[in-house]
Amino acid sequence: MSNYSPSVSSASVSKSGVRAWMLFDWAAQPFFTVIITFIFGPYFVSRLATDAVAGQAAWGYTTAAAAIIIAILSPLIGAIADAAGRRKPWIASFAVIKIIALLLLWYATPGTSLILPVLCVIVAMVAAEISIVFNDSMMPHLIPAQDIGRVSNLAWGLGYAGGLVVLFSVLLLLAGNPQTGKTLAGITPLFGLDASQGEDARITGPYAALWYAVFILPMFLLTPDVGKGTSLVLAINNSLRELKNTLRELKERRHLLRFLIARMIYQDGVNGLVLLGGTFAAGMFAWQTIEIGVYGILLLVVAIGGCAYAGRLDVRWGSKKVVQLSLVCLIVATIGIISTGPGYTLFGLIQLSTQDAGGLFATEAEKAYIVFGLLIGLAFGPVQASSRSYMARSVDVDEAGKYFGIYALAGRATSFLAPMTVATVTTLTNSARLGMVALIVFLLVGFVLLRKVSYPART
Repeated sequence: MSNYSPSVSSASVSKSGVRAWMLFDWAAQPFFTVIITFIFGPYFVSRLATDAVAGQAAWGYTTAAAAIIIAILSPLIGAIADAAGRRKPWIASFAVIKIIALLLLWYATPGTSLILPVLCVIVAMVAAEISIVFNDSMMPHLIPAQDIGRVSNLAWGLGYAGGLVVLFSVLLLLAGNPQTGKTLAGITPLFGLDASQGEDARITGPYAALWYAVFILPMFLLTPDVGKGTSLVLAINNSLRELKNTLRELKERRHLLRFLIARMIYQDGVNGLVLLGGTFAAGMFAWQTIEIGVYGILLLVVAIGGCAYAGRLDVRWGSKKVVQLSLVCLIVATIGIISTGPGYTLFGLIQLSTQDAGGLFATEAEKAYIVFGLLIGLAFGPVQASSRSYMARSVDVDEAGKYFGIYALAGRATSFLAPMTVATVTTLTNSARLGMVALIVFLLVGFVLLRKVSYPART
């Protein structure tokens, strides 16, 4: 394979074009923040379903179904991106699908069937992830190689900032406490939203849809799109053939294949840690929606700073070292949270007071948990952003789409495995703490495999 060199388009793209491309993350991330992780997901499990156990099972099957569809489609979509060239029409099409699905979440009222929200979440997740494949594959066309790591981390941090703004505004202005009817700011929710009817959580669907629709517009207006003018039918035929060739090429590009395998494993651990860390704390400390939401805000604030600083480290040290350092932080943080319980941390080596001081995170153990959680926030953005720049540096411009499709597959093909392993170990041992230990295995194995991969992983 030839060495990477900036294309003519990447050298001539204006700063406004690159910044508009970065706004895609700002537009897209709130969906994952308020729908999947912190607001609608917990609402689905605890208030929409008949009971928490049935809700957790239904939510798990919903996200697993979306992950399977994404895993099947991502390589094909990536190959189509290279064959057809132009990415914007595809992003626009899936944006419409995602926005409609999110708007329909408003009708997910308590006591109604789970079919509508299940279908809407699946469709929205698939549309969101496929759009990300197209957006990521634009990166080598827009950004010179020496700037990819910095810009990727800044864009990822910008995404967390968008998630933070949306989550914070929901808690302050829209989501009332079901008991008091007041928001975190102590006011009546805007638009007369009734928390007892789940409107505090249901509103996140239309809100995320509106946010996405508004903030992807600069990318469509200002970011250049490279197209080959290939017809859709020809592009699909070419993509199927290209997909077979890509998988065949991977057998010869051993280091790239090893990177994708390592990333698949450690990304499972990262996803599991982000998705389950809050619920683990909620079960241990009886956190409610406001506590979980504030915990999410704290993680996002730290994540923004982590991505900004990691962007500099990526330029100075390279993407591989940033990923490795991030994985070490995540392993330490995971050990920290599973070693913390009411009255102790570090497996009892440090005893803590159980006195309730009042307010949010009132006990010392909760505060210790928050410290370890902040370490997660510091690292889980850079590990993903620098993985993306690692991949971008490892492929040529004209093959970026197909390999980012494989990259998305590697990130989603086994995305169900970490949560399933945690659930299985928890069930067999009757211990949520031991179940969370499984995440350390995923992170550690991914770290070990990555050590043997060259940087960039071109061969």
